[in-house]
Amino acid sequence: MTMYPEQWLSMTTGRTGEGDTGERRRASDVAPKVSALIDEPTVQEIVDQAWLALVGEDEFLVPLPGEPIVDPVSSWVDIVGPWNGAVVITTGRDTADELARCLLRGHAAEVLDTEDVDDALGEIANVVGGNVKAVLPGPSVLGLPETGTPPAAGEPADTCRVEALWRGRPLTVTVQGPPAHS
Repeated sequence: MTMYPEQWLSMTTGRTGEGDTGERRRASDVAPKVSALIDEPTVQEIVDQAWLALVGEDEFLVPLPGEPIVDPVSSWVDIVGPWNGAVVITTGRDTADELARCLLRGHAAEVLDTEDVDDALGEIANVVGGNVKAVLPGPSVLGLPETGTPPAAGEPADTCRVEALWRGRPLTVTVQGPPAHS
């Protein structure tokens, strides 16, 4: 669930805008765009480090765009704070299955449950999202990983997208703000 600034302020202070210490953005302030806070090389570095730690030293993520993703599956974590949005990992279902096998290493069943695949992709989203949160201005809160149809992205200026290939298969990591609301 993506939260809007006024919802986050209400949740953290118990009142909308009242008692704000100035450490957070006020509900009346214009939200910063992610493009002003983080760039593609930084996101790529975060993804590379998470990949090395989670997927393995012998598994390489090549920063190249691939073919359109077939049968996409996504996992994401929301970030709520001075910047609101989500970090979304999207890849094909077969690729997600192989990623789950890499994360589970020798403990993977011959046939993986959907839950195992969701958990593995969610773990990657959680680690990447946590590291993205760490470089954004704070304080911020990281939501729990979700899988399914990802949240709608905001405007292009509030989106940072990294495309890569793993074992020749496409994978995207998108740091995206929420869609505009009225």
